[in-house]
Amino acid sequence: MSERETLLGIYRAALEAVRGSTVVERSLRAEPLPEGPVTVLGVGKAACAMAEGATAALGSRIRGGLVVTKEGHGRPVSGLEVREAAHPVPDARSVRAASEALEIAEGLGSDDLLLVLISGGASSLWTSPVEGVGLEDKQSVTELLLRAGVDIAGLNAVRKHLSRIKGGRLAVRACPARVITLAVSDVRGDRIDTIGSGPTATDPSTFFEALSVLRGASLVDAAPKAVRLYFEEGAAGERPETPKPGDPVFGRVQHRTVATLDDALRTAAREAERRGLRVWSRGACLYGEAREEGEGLARLVPSAREGGVDLLVAGGEPIVRVRGSGRGGRAQECALAFALAVPGEPVAALFAGTDGTDGPTDAAGALVDGETFSRARRRGLVPHAHLDNNDAYPLLEATGDLIRTGPTDTNVNDLALVRILGSASSSG
Repeated sequence: MSERETLLGIYRAALEAVRGSTVVERSLRAEPLPEGPVTVLGVGKAACAMAEGATAALGSRIRGGLVVTKEGHGRPVSGLEVREAAHPVPDARSVRAASEALEIAEGLGSDDLLLVLISGGASSLWTSPVEGVGLEDKQSVTELLLRAGVDIAGLNAVRKHLSRIKGGRLAVRACPARVITLAVSDVRGDRIDTIGSGPTATDPSTFFEALSVLRGASLVDAAPKAVRLYFEEGAAGERPETPKPGDPVFGRVQHRTVATLDDALRTAAREAERRGLRVWSRGACLYGEAREEGEGLARLVPSAREGGVDLLVAGGEPIVRVRGSGRGGRAQECALAFALAVPGEPVAALFAGTDGTDGPTDAAGALVDGETFSRARRRGLVPHAHLDNNDAYPLLEATGDLIRTGPTDTNVNDLALVRILGSASSSG
């Protein structure tokens, strides 16, 4: 078996451990819901798989509901309506889907149970702008924040304060029904108020913090006027805040996190050990600039090799501050930076999103090695220029290093697997 096949096998095992259908069905069987009919609202990249897990566990108890997922990720789910919308920037379908979800929630009574299934991508797929702020305003500020490399916590603080469904407002609409949320986490620390912008969770962030996110990214002047004014009015106490911890509405709301990045990392390490590899697991640590994280892992290779390590395992959500005009994603940028730091080295590395999508591309990420640099040069490419232009995709496509998986039915951020050859215990 080649080193590439080994890394892909470990990656696939990690994905299987956090598959939406598997983790939801397991959770609902281990901790059954209260008796009675169940209405389902699912949203996110893993929404269809999570809904399938719910139907497998609950069967005829499900009386209907709505599932909203990313364009290209949808498929029929028995007993439920399925919609597709845009990600990572919302569109009109996102607005319609959120309106439908709110209408369903508002139709519930005190004897009803609402099961909410959330996974990464939910913030874009459910969009319900507040009064005075239009869809174009939300699209614009989202694009600005993404290009500035604002982290998910900051991005969601802004989103929650511009929404009628995020930041706990879905739970408010569903009151007095009982609400149970199952979440596949794609956020650092697995905070339920951050996953999908926390539509059923109280929100500790404030208008002042949302405004501070724009200021910190130097976007106050660039942001749409309607957004800026709304935040300034909110910070002055002229707009209603999102629901805060202690709000009695949330007395009938419960949450479970059913899959995390740590679950995927543990599975990757176990699978590697099953294959006879000595593992150094660095956990969820990749949250800096993408190219710097790739270079940082490359710098660990010599000491890892000296210590007899066969595989480095890490994960996280690196950021890309877009400075160029190229095409790529954070995993591809990590991979290219790694490859440029190890030319000619006996090493291979996989960098990939667990959702099967890396940036606005059809690739999950890339699997590079010590020969990636020379393969690119033989094709007349200038690797460092591609990296500087945020243009990893065309180079990695030319070198045959892209990974394409299609939708994976999960989303727990990115995995990095570095196979080190020539170590004391390596058989390769």
